[in-house]
Amino acid sequence: MSRAFFAEELETAASWWRIYRGDGVTLGFTTHDRDLYFGGILHRAAPGMLPSAIRQSMRLEDDEAEVEGALAHDTIRAQDIAAGQFDGARMESGVVDWDTLEHACLYTGSIDALTQDSGTFGARLRSAKADLDVDPVPRTSPGCRARFCGPGCNLSASPFTTRAVLIEVDTMRNCARFDVGNPELYRQGELRFIDGPQAGITFAIIAVDEAGFELDRPLYGEWQAGLRAVLRQGCDRTIATCTSRFANAINFQGEPHLPGSDLLAQYPQPR
Repeated sequence: MSRAFFAEELETAASWWRIYRGDGVTLGFTTHDRDLYFGGILHRAAPGMLPSAIRQSMRLEDDEAEVEGALAHDTIRAQDIAAGQFDGARMESGVVDWDTLEHACLYTGSIDALTQDSGTFGARLRSAKADLDVDPVPRTSPGCRARFCGPGCNLSASPFTTRAVLIEVDTMRNCARFDVGNPELYRQGELRFIDGPQAGITFAIIAVDEAGFELDRPLYGEWQAGLRAVLRQGCDRTIATCTSRFANAINFQGEPHLPGSDLLAQYPQPR
């Protein structure tokens, strides 16, 4: 960037920010009164969104920031917030010359919390420095700490993934029923809709009963039979399941035979 911003008394500058959601959708906004296209992204005019002042320091503490606005923009909807589509999304913010489109990124982080109240939303951001507070050392646990079919587990997801057709949705119980052979295999698994109002969103299957799969995020919109989804089987993270069902005990990321903390409360008993 060769442009020195705020060096003159009169500037053609506006704020901008980008949201990179986990489902691959990228949203761009600007406080200017018209849309701006730069960096390969269209930044929609959103004068009702107000980013707070960003204070950056040389210390290792997190540089927090906030964004507030009205739930009036067609790309940020109340149901999307409730469905968790913005949870953990990566975010960039900076300044742009709306005349020449020269721009600079001043802040990089992620959305730590997103709230909504009376038609408005508020986003609390955490900077990239906050990752330095994460303890990377794993703790002992009787269950497997690896994500099923992820790093450490090392199983391929293909044999445990299938496409299924939706039979019905019970929004009152937040359940979806599919045409699958053995639903119990998908307990603690994942579901991603290909069609429908929540296409592209990944749900965790937290329970299985006669109503179908109970999901961790709310279902909304109009549903109809025949919609498609991708289902991936689940794992209860026990050594017994890892051995008998998946034959993957060599990659089990846990300590199933390590005594628990209740051992500290034991004392000799007279016989």
